[in-house]
Amino acid sequence: MHEGSFFAQVNMMFDRAAVYTQHSPGLLSQIKNCNCVYHVSFPLVRDNGEIEVISAYRAEHSHHMQPTKGGIRYAPTVTADEVMALAALMTYKCAIVDVPFGGAKGGITIDRRKYSERELERVTRRFTFELAKKNFIGPGVDVPAPDYGTSAKEMTWILDTYTTITADPLDALACVTGKPVGQGGVRGRVEATGQGTFYGIREACAIVEDMQALGLDEGVEGKRVIVQGLGNVGYHAALYLEEAGALLVGMAEYEGGIYNPDGLRLQDVMEHRCETGSILNFPGATNIEDSAYTLELECDILLPAALEGQIRIDNVHRIQAKIIAEAANGPVTASADQILNEKGILVIPDMYLNAGGVTVSYFEWLRNLSHVRHGRMSRRFEAHNAQRILQVVQNLLEGQQGTPEQRMIKPDLEFGASEADLVQSGLEDTMVSAYHEIHKTARFHATDLRTGAFVSAIDKIAQGYERLGIFP
Repeated sequence: MHEGSFFAQVNMMFDRAAVYTQHSPGLLSQIKNCNCVYHVSFPLVRDNGEIEVISAYRAEHSHHMQPTKGGIRYAPTVTADEVMALAALMTYKCAIVDVPFGGAKGGITIDRRKYSERELERVTRRFTFELAKKNFIGPGVDVPAPDYGTSAKEMTWILDTYTTITADPLDALACVTGKPVGQGGVRGRVEATGQGTFYGIREACAIVEDMQALGLDEGVEGKRVIVQGLGNVGYHAALYLEEAGALLVGMAEYEGGIYNPDGLRLQDVMEHRCETGSILNFPGATNIEDSAYTLELECDILLPAALEGQIRIDNVHRIQAKIIAEAANGPVTASADQILNEKGILVIPDMYLNAGGVTVSYFEWLRNLSHVRHGRMSRRFEAHNAQRILQVVQNLLEGQQGTPEQRMIKPDLEFGASEADLVQSGLEDTMVSAYHEIHKTARFHATDLRTGAFVSAIDKIAQGYERLGIFP
């Protein structure tokens, strides 16, 4: 059954939430529409000398905050509609976690597995040049980042290309985020989206009444998890869940899925995949030929971390999970979302749950503009301050004949926060605060978390337009 385009799906969810706000129809229309989309075609000379025409897109959804921000994906499914939808989700995502960016998204319509590294570099550099020609990239204009099919390597090529053509090389580092640490990146960015996903799931599972309504105990420990997609986001989310005591019972990739109700150890599966090129035939697990079927197996938490439209009207009734944690963008269609809510399944929405990436990208962008590493000016001060406090404590303990265990606290606490510590702390605080904000909004309107998240985002974006003086 056709359920409409991806962008139409996002706007359907927007419209459901808009009725809970007091904003004018004109302002609501401005918020949900995409401001601009750039489609470019350019030639690629393949390694064998053949010429292929490449299609690429960049969408800027909202300019209520600038710069706009959003990843660039390499996938054969990339279309104008897809980047518009993803840019819209980025707008709402940034608003939810109070990151001062408008939403953007880009993509190149290629299957990267069919191209050499030299070819991918040429494609990336040419796309960067095309974006720069039309003013679709720049530290204060539009800032890309990694997404599906891209990594820090592509971001390095973007940075290098932009630096050679910009008239403002001083702040060029801030033209893109998700870079290697040695080239202006920030520690903690690689795992940020997956780690943020874990923080969101942890907060949801900590609310006793919500867990009781699902027939579950509070906390992550002991919950059975199925992960779809073992890329950067899915892998790190699964890793943190496993470390917190969750039981990974199923995993799915494009080649199929595996399932073991007694549990799968993530690192063992990844080593098996590295050795064989597939997660299939993992010892002790049942192979699932159609990876989509993995979504329908019994579990407590289903973590779709692949592409959009995975849970649709044609398979939603077979979903057995009690919690769906949307690590991917748009994994649940609008029609399926309504049915999940009717079934009493708790859906933690994508535009909140995977906001860890843009949150830490914001920290990287700030670092690049300030030209100072996070913690550089404060770390030693904090360490020396801790020394002074601990010296007082130690003197008191010695005067009161404190135990050896009490005196051992000094080496553990005498340190200052590193950049990684500060980034992780900022990410955790952002995700925790945002969850309770959207949860409170959802409860106030007696609705679901996704609607609560949209309402929160719409209100904040409306304030942004009001500050610009566009809408009274």
